Amino acid sequence: MALNEDFEDVLEALQDIAESVPVPLDLPEHDDLVDIEEAILLPIPPLYRDFLLYASDLIIGSLEPATAADPSSHSYLADMAPDAWEQGLPRELLPVCPCPEGYYAVTQDDEIVLWSGGETTEEAAESIWHWARDIWANS
Repeated sequence: MALNEDFEDVLEALQDIAESVPVPLDLPEHDDLVDIEEAILLPIPPLYRDFLLYASDLIIGSLEPATAADPSSHSYLADMAPDAWEQGLPRELLPVCPCPEGYYAVTQDDEIVLWSGGETTEEAAESIWHWARDIWANS
């Protein structure tokens, strides 16, 4: 696993609180992420890539982060990104998930911001793993 020890702890904590569902989501393969990058013409930042590979199968709380394994899913990143951009999310940002205020999004430097009402707020979280621990896990 490419994650450092701290993020492995976050992943384990997320797995512990994840809902059990009758038909679980699949985790993507590396090739799935390459397909998404080719479709959106933007690289997926490294920590977001790890999140998609290791945690995008989890169902937690009310927020629904992007997924990368099933192109027919309503949360599929290659479809979510163009929809978010059409709504005004800056093109250099990738959506992490929709929220009542707008979108949580990741910068190419792996920081998480909240985009709301046409404006990007200050950093919402230092990384996707901090966002998952502090925001997603409590949604």
